[in-house]
Amino acid sequence: MITLIQNIKQLIQTEETPVKWVAGADMAKINTIKNAYLLIEDELISDFGTMDNLPKINADKIIDATGKMVFPSYCDSHTHLVYAGSREIEYSDKIKGLSYEEIAKRGGGILNSAKLLAETSEDELYNQSLTRINEIIKLGTGAVEIKSGYGLNTESELKMLRVIKRLKETTDIEIKSTFLGAHAIPAEYKAKQYEYVDIVINEMLPLVATEELADYVDVFCDKGFFTVENTDRILMAAMKYGLRPKIHANELDYSGGIQVGVKYNALSVDHLEFTGDDEINCLLKSETMPTLLPGAAFFLGMVDPPVRKMINAGLPIALASDFNPGSSPSGNMKMVMSFGTIKLKMLPEEVINAVTINTAYAMGLHETHGSIAKGKVANIFITKKIPSYEFMPYAYGSNLIDTVFLKGKEVL
Repeated sequence: MITLIQNIKQLIQTEETPVKWVAGADMAKINTIKNAYLLIEDELISDFGTMDNLPKINADKIIDATGKMVFPSYCDSHTHLVYAGSREIEYSDKIKGLSYEEIAKRGGGILNSAKLLAETSEDELYNQSLTRINEIIKLGTGAVEIKSGYGLNTESELKMLRVIKRLKETTDIEIKSTFLGAHAIPAEYKAKQYEYVDIVINEMLPLVATEELADYVDVFCDKGFFTVENTDRILMAAMKYGLRPKIHANELDYSGGIQVGVKYNALSVDHLEFTGDDEINCLLKSETMPTLLPGAAFFLGMVDPPVRKMINAGLPIALASDFNPGSSPSGNMKMVMSFGTIKLKMLPEEVINAVTINTAYAMGLHETHGSIAKGKVANIFITKKIPSYEFMPYAYGSNLIDTVFLKGKEVL
């Protein structure tokens, strides 16, 4: 199947020589082509350029994109979208002034989601999650990382991971799976964190590895959650199964999570509201992607991470949705770009890099996703008629997507 998209007003995030990420001052630059064409053969991008240089092509399908733009699909490198039910009652508690930690101590938060998940069948969990997958596809996401972590016991964690595996097998979106057994401490282990971590290491991890249910491993290393010592233990154990870390770190305090993540060559460390000079210097010496989740900070009313200081120091930045029922109940990556510009004062070019090539790296997909490059997977979307690419984060409440392609196939 050969598809030609022609008369594109502007083709966004093009690469002649693909890079692994964009960092520092380069984040304020993106490559684009005006009056462009894009050629898709089967699942891959085969060619692109200006209309003046359009070769003679015998295409099976031709799409006229006059006045419209073409972007690479968003890569959302941090979500928890496999969950049961919802937690809008806690939203009311937040409005009344209760903090994230206070709600968790009352048995809410992650523990509430764990209870709901245990009561939900695997088929129902799949159906609820499939609805969310279809929603984010329509919103322009072409690759997504999904974590477990609402199980908090072996049976329920495996249930979540099997649902993620089923979603991989039954949808066109690219999915990466992360084992997050250490998301919270179950109530029965409230004063016995070390013993619960023993279960994660000795019982959960071997089964996850045997069934090949996870691409990565994660730990919520932060104040009130898992200590650096216990995070270290889990990451050390995960190494023998070939599971590279992706770490929740420094959302609630200077936790040491960034440093332990870098120590184990984490693919990303995520949240990072509390990031100082020591953390920045540690990241600069690493292959770890700093990933910010501005939707969660917005929803919880938290401090914003020092993104300008991080970029000025030369770091790359990724932005992800943190789609979950308690602190970021949305997988809208266009809105994440808007949060990046409005809340974090990032430039439009910076947020585009942060939700495409840099998030592709943060989920191990930079060689195949995240930009318009020959040989990369044809995950793209065509916008409605818009005046400029800056209009995407600017028009924060508008749905500007007209057509979505995943693996070269038109799905919307």
